[in-house]
Amino acid sequence: MKTKLAFGSLLLSTSLLVAPAALAQTAGATGDAATGGQQDASATQQTEQDQPTEDQVEISTPGAEGASEIVVTGRFIPNAIRATSQVVSVVSSEDIARTGEGDIAGALQRAAGLDVVGNGYVYVRGLGDRYSSSLLNGSPLPSPEPLKRVVPLDIFPTNVIASALVQKTYSVNYPGEFGGGVINLTTRAVPEEPFFQLGGTFGVDTETTSELGYVYDGGSADWTGYDSDEREVPRAIKQAGANQQNLSPEQTAQLTNAETTLLQTNYHIPANWATQFSTGTSIDMGGGRVGVIAGGGFKNTWQTRATLQQSALDESGTLASSFDKVLTDDRAIANGLLGLGAEFGDQKIRFTNLYIHDTVKQASLASGTLQNNLQTPDGVDPYIQQTTSWFERQLFDSQLVGEFKFGDFGLDLRGSYANTKRKSPYEREFQYEYSSAVGDYVNRLGGNSYARVKFSDLNEDLWSGAVDLSYALPTARPITLSAGYSYADTDRTSSRFSFLYCANLPSCNALGNLPAQGRPDYLLSDLSLSANEIGLLFEPNEAGVGASPIYSGELTVHGAYGQVEAEVADGLRGTIGVRYETGREQIVTSQPYAPIKNDYWLPAATITWNFAPDMQIRLAGSKTIARPQFRELAPQTFQDYESNRIFYGNPYLRDSELWNAEARYEWYFGEDQRLSLAGFYKKIDNPIEAAAFYAGSPTIQTGFTNAPSAELYGAEVELQKYFPLDSLGGDFFSTRRLLFIANYTYTQSSIEAGDEMIPDIIQGGGEVRLSRAADLLQDGAPLTGQSDHLANVQFGIEDTERLSQLTVMGRYASKRVTNRGPVVSGVRLNDIYEEPGFQLDVVARQGVNFGGAEFELKFEARNLLHEDYEEYQNVDAGGRVYLNRYDLGRIFEIGLSMKI
Repeated sequence: MKTKLAFGSLLLSTSLLVAPAALAQTAGATGDAATGGQQDASATQQTEQDQPTEDQVEISTPGAEGASEIVVTGRFIPNAIRATSQVVSVVSSEDIARTGEGDIAGALQRAAGLDVVGNGYVYVRGLGDRYSSSLLNGSPLPSPEPLKRVVPLDIFPTNVIASALVQKTYSVNYPGEFGGGVINLTTRAVPEEPFFQLGGTFGVDTETTSELGYVYDGGSADWTGYDSDEREVPRAIKQAGANQQNLSPEQTAQLTNAETTLLQTNYHIPANWATQFSTGTSIDMGGGRVGVIAGGGFKNTWQTRATLQQSALDESGTLASSFDKVLTDDRAIANGLLGLGAEFGDQKIRFTNLYIHDTVKQASLASGTLQNNLQTPDGVDPYIQQTTSWFERQLFDSQLVGEFKFGDFGLDLRGSYANTKRKSPYEREFQYEYSSAVGDYVNRLGGNSYARVKFSDLNEDLWSGAVDLSYALPTARPITLSAGYSYADTDRTSSRFSFLYCANLPSCNALGNLPAQGRPDYLLSDLSLSANEIGLLFEPNEAGVGASPIYSGELTVHGAYGQVEAEVADGLRGTIGVRYETGREQIVTSQPYAPIKNDYWLPAATITWNFAPDMQIRLAGSKTIARPQFRELAPQTFQDYESNRIFYGNPYLRDSELWNAEARYEWYFGEDQRLSLAGFYKKIDNPIEAAAFYAGSPTIQTGFTNAPSAELYGAEVELQKYFPLDSLGGDFFSTRRLLFIANYTYTQSSIEAGDEMIPDIIQGGGEVRLSRAADLLQDGAPLTGQSDHLANVQFGIEDTERLSQLTVMGRYASKRVTNRGPVVSGVRLNDIYEEPGFQLDVVARQGVNFGGAEFELKFEARNLLHEDYEEYQNVDAGGRVYLNRYDLGRIFEIGLSMKI
């Protein structure tokens, strides 16, 4: 309930377990292999009707294509599996459509062992998003979010993505940063026939739509996610921030005031809506085919969270702060895709350009207490806090890929340039204190009441290139040799300038009662600035730990690999290879920090034994790494708009090294039906953990350190089964079937923390500070982000000959650590957990042909059980302190699309 404040897979239905080097070649292929080994009679004597059919799945991954297929004996094992051995799941566009999800992140969270946290960050088998990597058409992607290096996948609309591949076992053709897995997105390329598709959706959130929320004016174009110059940053701000100087009242008056300051109550928050289109065509040319595809879309959504935000001062649960806060987010996402492709026999070229612009406009109002203050004698909360923010992110990616085959030789060439930007101008904060003498809230711009404004700007460029070669040896049994080289260079610049409003600068005298009673826009009006000599005081140590207002980040990686794929005996095949990778990562500020410069030999091997028709066992082992992300290294504060928490980096972090092992049993007992069981184990040296801390304020912040080591192990089970209904008789049931998909992942992890010395959470001043591991981390505690239990279930009915589907989907994730507990007065408090809980969704899709066009009607109902969100810290008294607790609304959406 909102606090009213007044202030003047079916995702895996075509899941393929294949080697990435041959995915593009084999996906959707039919027929038997031409070479190598003895085939089982059950395979060679099948009729064409017995062969399983597969939809074309468009995939582009690192690694040159193999020149031949490897024979397997299984009757129902997907044909693409003939290429050998890595464990991947391929989510096709049809699989995505079945779930009704509008973005890739929502679709992937239905896969076994995967969970999506926050705004689209994928967790694989309990390892946080920092252990996952994202590729687009086989090339690396930079993140538009400074808090992450991994890309938030909820910014990728499904209409521009042809498939999403998730690989959980490492192969050396991928970059060495491979902890939990890699996610490779493939955009649409050359269409087989001309098409045009147009659609739209309309939805409501029961906790948001037509309910109480808070907004502010901003500008006339805010609904688009683009600023119309109201937030243009004055040159004086840029100069003062770069030089760490104060601003006079005259300079302060150059800032936009009321448009970015005045908070307004809105009892009728708008509904959600989205529109998208895609089109493409191709022509035959010179014995080949050339095509173009384009797509675009726009989505505007609202979410209001009435949240309780608290922080504990000690182990008994004494509150450092407790606020009831209402936050309203208006999120606008625009996207566009332009792709050119050419296919001439086995030669393929694609030129892809992708643009995504994602903006969150946030407003909040809160009332509460600090340092366990009780309500005032007047019976009201002692403080009111107001914030207005604008978080604008942008991603542009342009890449050229050539995939060539010359007899037994394969050659892949990839080159890409990607740019990301993040701008957050005019992050405003106000705290008013209740005055019994005045009988109202006042802001004296000093003491316990203040006004603050921040300006953030980030730009990142990523250049990458790769060449991959393969050669199929002319031997009786298929043997393919492959090798490759890749290069990636990332450059980031980031600035964050924080200013505090002060009267009579630089003395910062408190305002008198009369001006202090003004609402925020009056408090900072030109008249008030002049009359009270209010200027801006630069805050060099906003986090209280020597934060750097400007930094640059550099990461250069060279990698080379060699690999052998071979069938060593009937039904037994394997892949073995090694990758050499050298990297140099550095954060540059006014303080001297040494670069992280390491080189690694990273071996990987996978063996697959097809011991019986339609059954096989896989064994995989590898060594991989995980480098610190820029936001984990940079001694600069960042505001996360979702958790409303400040993050601060640690420039003394080290690389993590991982040893990985997996055993897997697979049974394909029918066309597109299967059962799989897997066990996995990981040993991690120097895992990076997020830990909470206090820095000069009663508000919790998040920092980072290396734990000495950790272990993670677990098991996975997945089942997919169809039940034809034609035996029931009647036209309705003759083409319909029931679908049942379920997967469950059990994971356990533990940190080892003893007398080892590790980088302290709080760093600054250019000299490393070390602490005993057991003083910062709890020995035996699970890794941050790891849930013991992940489960997905889908049950539905569908028509096999036309579009008609009804699917019920359930998803459960058990509690997981978000932050290690803070150390207060030498005492380490309990860890901080969140509980994602169980979510129940229903999606219905129905196709209709009318007037020569294909129409699709869609209805979605999300979070039907009204699951809430809780992030909490248990205290010794047996209670809980809630860092975030709020209701998540039920979401209902209808959509209509047309394709011609």
